[in-house]
Amino acid sequence: MTASRNVLTPEALAMMDVIARTGSFAAAARELGKVPSALTYNVRQLEDALDVLLFDRRSSQAKLTAAGEELLNEGRRLLEQIDAVANRVKRVATGWETQLTVAVDGVVSRLTTFELCEAFYALRVPGAGGDPPTPGSGGPGTRLRLRTEVLAGTWEALTSGQADLAIGVRLGPDVAPPAGLQMRPLGEMTFVFAVAPHHPLAAWDGMIPEAELLRYRAVAVADSAQRLAPVTLNLLPGQDVFTVPSTHSKLEALLRCLGCGYMPAPLVREHIAAGRLVAKRTHRCPEPERFGYAWRDANGGPAGGLALRWWLEQLESPTTRRALLERHVGAVALGDG
Repeated sequence: MTASRNVLTPEALAMMDVIARTGSFAAAARELGKVPSALTYNVRQLEDALDVLLFDRRSSQAKLTAAGEELLNEGRRLLEQIDAVANRVKRVATGWETQLTVAVDGVVSRLTTFELCEAFYALRVPGAGGDPPTPGSGGPGTRLRLRTEVLAGTWEALTSGQADLAIGVRLGPDVAPPAGLQMRPLGEMTFVFAVAPHHPLAAWDGMIPEAELLRYRAVAVADSAQRLAPVTLNLLPGQDVFTVPSTHSKLEALLRCLGCGYMPAPLVREHIAAGRLVAKRTHRCPEPERFGYAWRDANGGPAGGLALRWWLEQLESPTTRRALLERHVGAVALGDG
């Protein structure tokens, strides 16, 4: 194993690539500035260390064996990874985080969230020392990780250190960010009670009393919190409940008439307009919920990493904040697999 590691160097992998690309040892030697005998010696060293034949000696051309093809393919992949690591190291040297984790509540617009991700990866960031960005580098080199959370789970992802930024945390009248966290308002969202048009409650005339609601199954989204006390909203004691993992799963369940429940108005507005869902009035009409975004900031000052700073700059825009809560046009029930 040690001998194999010693010979599988970037130089050896690059040599294999040149030989395969040029088609002969002589042409590869000219490109690499070596004599053909030296190149042949290097290949034999590689073969001896791996105990395989990499080239078919019966051919006048540099024809790879199956083992040689595998080494070439994996070698090219490893060389790309080495280049990617070098680029990420350069980015870190300029202040960009190696990884940024963003926890997004299920009520937040997925369309707008992914547009922000696209804009992030489209950034053209100079390297260390002001070097020009590497073509095709795919953004600043920070690995972006999205987490979908629900209710208290959005807060927990941040407070537990599993996320650097949380979008869509619920804000109560007395909610204050824990020590080491900064918080800003995102906006308000109204909720409506919705059922499928063939649900029995769809034909109810006027406001639906709680006694009538109790007769029918409710659809609820499970709180993703593991340590914090889970939050339960708008469920009646004793009511049958169908629990699903996400807001979009709840939408799917309502469309399929598997129950009834309250949904973010922007997410179901188009379905109600098209007649796929029916909005009904209930005695338990929830107040508009206030949402915010929060981030970890142990120093209590400006966010340190450039990736986090970029996201916070986008969230300073009223248009972006509004889109994150309201822009669900075209929302359809999608699988969460």
